[in-house]
Amino acid sequence: MRSEVRVTWKVISSTLLLLFALPTTWIQPARAQSQASRQQDIQQLKDKLQQLDQMMQEVKGELSALESVKQTPAEAQKKSAQPEPVVAIPSEAIIAQPQAGTVPLEGEITEQKNTVDFYGFVMVDTGYDFRQVDPNWFDVVRPTRLPSFPNQFAPSGNVYAGVRQSRFGVKSSMPTQFGDLKTIFEFELFGTGANAGQTTFRLRHAYGELGQFGARQTWSPFMDIGVFPNTLEYWGPNGMVFFRNVQVRWMPVRSERGSVTIALERPGASGDAGVYSDRIELKNIRPRFNFPDLSGNARIVRNWGYLQIAGIVRKIGWVDVSGNPVNLGGRAVGGGVNLTSNLNLSKTNVAKLAFVYGTGIENYMNDAPLDVGVKTNPPGSRLPVTGVTLPVLGVVAFLDHTWSEHFTSSAGYSLVDIQNSNAQLPSDYHQGDYAVGNLLYHPIPRVTMGGEFQFGRRVNFKDGFNANDYRMQFSFKFDWDKSFKSPTL
Repeated sequence: MRSEVRVTWKVISSTLLLLFALPTTWIQPARAQSQASRQQDIQQLKDKLQQLDQMMQEVKGELSALESVKQTPAEAQKKSAQPEPVVAIPSEAIIAQPQAGTVPLEGEITEQKNTVDFYGFVMVDTGYDFRQVDPNWFDVVRPTRLPSFPNQFAPSGNVYAGVRQSRFGVKSSMPTQFGDLKTIFEFELFGTGANAGQTTFRLRHAYGELGQFGARQTWSPFMDIGVFPNTLEYWGPNGMVFFRNVQVRWMPVRSERGSVTIALERPGASGDAGVYSDRIELKNIRPRFNFPDLSGNARIVRNWGYLQIAGIVRKIGWVDVSGNPVNLGGRAVGGGVNLTSNLNLSKTNVAKLAFVYGTGIENYMNDAPLDVGVKTNPPGSRLPVTGVTLPVLGVVAFLDHTWSEHFTSSAGYSLVDIQNSNAQLPSDYHQGDYAVGNLLYHPIPRVTMGGEFQFGRRVNFKDGFNANDYRMQFSFKFDWDKSFKSPTL
């Protein structure tokens, strides 16, 4: 208390001294002062300023001493040694934190303007599959790739290892008179399609964006990458909409509180001839896509998380090129609604939820086989068979939990259910279940390692067969990132 009084008195006395000293230089007219008197006054002021400066230094020293008393040496050492917070970095989202809607999603450019950012990670996956799966999909859980009859992919029990999740990307951002110019180019080593099962180049994102308009291959507006959980398994929940597509999009609303996106996307679909697959009449059926898919979404972001609703409408056509009198060509309209959300249940818990329903949208689902099936018409109909879009239901429910600065977990369940047409094969895919649970360790922010239990289940249409798959996976992930200043336009 005495120290504080002493400090206050010194401040007051210093201020008074300055107030009484300064007027002495003004009360005498400039013409009446001699050169010697003027120099003497200047020197006196310099001496007084030096005294004031010395007194202020003493005051600062005493203030610092008083403040150090409020914080013990142990507390000061603990504060200086406090590590930076570590957050989980999942397979599909660039960053995952409990505060949904406050961090960038994968494929979204949030770099500072006039920057070029090189980023990526090296990831090693090892594990043991206790059951059977298509060998081309040995390191993922895809219910559609599980056996459709006993021992289709025997033998059971296989060790797997690979680096196919490893990724490299480049992002840039710079301002122009028409809005921000943003680009992204990203690839990984996970082969699909004709390269299924291989470690090879695979393009993920390639697009450019200027202001509100973009043309690119990236996430469809019908999907929401934010519901992808913090898991090690690469493919992810089968019941979520998950599709990177070539598109032209318009984004009239983009802010921290919400956004609106509309796009025209490249069309595509797959069909199943079912029990008529060996009929020659169906050998000359060709797909036809003469209109782009129309998709869009609207999102609101609040402190509790965010809510997004997305929709899509698409035309699927097929043409009979056989020239037979009975023309089996036709068309159908597909569409669906996708409702997704991240809910901040607490500072350490985030719920990731999705509900999707539609017909003929299997092409946009993460793991669903066919958009169109064959339906047998009643006797006397003009056509014996016709193609119909297949209704599909998808559900995702996951919880991402942060135990501490260095440990996180994710656990949840996903479902796909398809209403099969009456002419599909009894062994065709009907329902798939997906579930995972893990414990991840982050020794430093750019390193992730951990173990994960994974489960997949396939249920056939109506032959009574189903297949379960159980596996354990252990992964090691090492991230890197480097930004450079780019030239302005």
